[in-house]
Amino acid sequence: MTFNKDKIAEGLVKYPKPDVIYTYGTAGFRMKSDLLPTVLYRMGLLAVLRSRSQSGKVIGVMITASHNPAADNGVKLVEPMGEMLAQSWEAYATQLANARNADEIVNVLESIIQKEHIPTDPAGKVAIGRDTRPSGELLVAALKDGVAAVNGESFDYGLTTTPQLHYITRCLNTAGTAEAYGEPTREGYFKKLRDAYKRVVSGKAKPSPLYVDAANGIGAPAAKELAKALGEDVLTLNILNDNIDAADKLNFQCGADFVKVNQRAPIGFELKPGMRCCSLDGDADRIVYWYAGDDGRFKLLDGDKIATLAAQLIMTLVRTAKIEGVDVGLVQTAYANGSATNYVKDALKVPVVFTPTGVKHLHHAAEEFDVGVYFEANGHGTVLFSPKTIQAFRAAVGKTEEERKAIEALQALTDLINQSVGDALSDMLMVEAILSYQGISLAQWDAAYTDLPSRLEKVKVKNRLDFVAINADRELSRPEGLQGKINHIVSKFQNGRSFVRPSGTEDVVRIYAEAATQADADLLANIVCGLVFDNYGGTGTRPDAFKKVNADGEVTA
Repeated sequence: MTFNKDKIAEGLVKYPKPDVIYTYGTAGFRMKSDLLPTVLYRMGLLAVLRSRSQSGKVIGVMITASHNPAADNGVKLVEPMGEMLAQSWEAYATQLANARNADEIVNVLESIIQKEHIPTDPAGKVAIGRDTRPSGELLVAALKDGVAAVNGESFDYGLTTTPQLHYITRCLNTAGTAEAYGEPTREGYFKKLRDAYKRVVSGKAKPSPLYVDAANGIGAPAAKELAKALGEDVLTLNILNDNIDAADKLNFQCGADFVKVNQRAPIGFELKPGMRCCSLDGDADRIVYWYAGDDGRFKLLDGDKIATLAAQLIMTLVRTAKIEGVDVGLVQTAYANGSATNYVKDALKVPVVFTPTGVKHLHHAAEEFDVGVYFEANGHGTVLFSPKTIQAFRAAVGKTEEERKAIEALQALTDLINQSVGDALSDMLMVEAILSYQGISLAQWDAAYTDLPSRLEKVKVKNRLDFVAINADRELSRPEGLQGKINHIVSKFQNGRSFVRPSGTEDVVRIYAEAATQADADLLANIVCGLVFDNYGGTGTRPDAFKKVNADGEVTA
């Protein structure tokens, strides 16, 4: 395969590279939007190659910065079945983004072709989606120019949530096969969710209205379309924070991340007992639920709570349906609350495995189960059903009415849950379906277990690479001796747990702590923060809350 270097160079004149080093991470490329046009142009080139490497299957490209402010934007590539980009290709993306001129770009492209044995035909195909950020249109144009520069085809789906773009990509690539996933349009997406939800809740009482915080992002128009598709007679969705015309309102004091971090209701809500509420994030791939207790206090139902709710019902339905040989498992990260882990293992008798932080790690681990449930505490997650399990559900024939109802619910859940990626709207309907099916309230769901109090802090350090996490981010192998000191400190706290994890993008380490009381969780976090800051390269202004800790790990003040 040969490239028209002059044509590629034209794009570099139009989209010059600033003096920036780019890195493709878990969230793709994400930064200030004015730094991204050249990256989008180059990702157009890469998406075409990835498509050709997959026998011409469609590759998705989503332009979004999720829960970041409106001034930021980002881009990530989507694999043919809706998964995140293969890890080996993340390195190619980084190389291509940092190439200094047309010669280097061509060298990177030719190297990829040689390593991946990419044929000349067929033509590469790229599906494009973007969120509501003002910079989106320019970035789409840059992406399309990149696709065209290497003779690829692009299909612009306009404003979509991130999960919709993943769904469309999977639908396009499975059309006409035994694994056909649905109609590759936004309308097809809503129809699939509507029909599956109705199947699960058939014969159940309509729940009280659900108040949806749409983060003033792309989730707002999508949630409105979903509400229209469902109909008031099925589920009432009251959508707030739905202003997508004022860019500065995107994710401002609202959205799933804000609610999770601040443990309070978003702007625009007057929370009262009895209200059922949830929050989406800026691109609608995360969701958390929340409500007011009888005393009026804010109560959060995060990704851990959603995961345990899903695991509990699916395991119950599988057992009730008497479908043999279905292995249900839950995947968590180190940030999962210890009470959630214990509840799943001890009460539900569902195995739990841990992975490093990052959805791609959870997704791959979940694929090892027949039914793999994964959610990060931030509300990003889904449920994966293996092809053989879906076939087993479809082939099952119950001997009793109870068995038949369980089988029907399992079949519907495989259509209701977006298995390609975490999807706030799909997960919202999953939660609503489970609550309706079981006839329980948010408070009853919440009562299954009580979260251990926790605290998350960060410490600025001279070099984050000095810290090496192991055991699914729950321990450190370096700096030498630090983990032993953390273990010693933790041993002094009832139900204590703490870990230190380096950031993947900036010179900070994140410190998580949990304990039997909030006061102890706060104290544990501040002791470990002090230990790291004082003895392992802390930099900048030292927060007053950090405890003074000597090199032996003993608190001195």
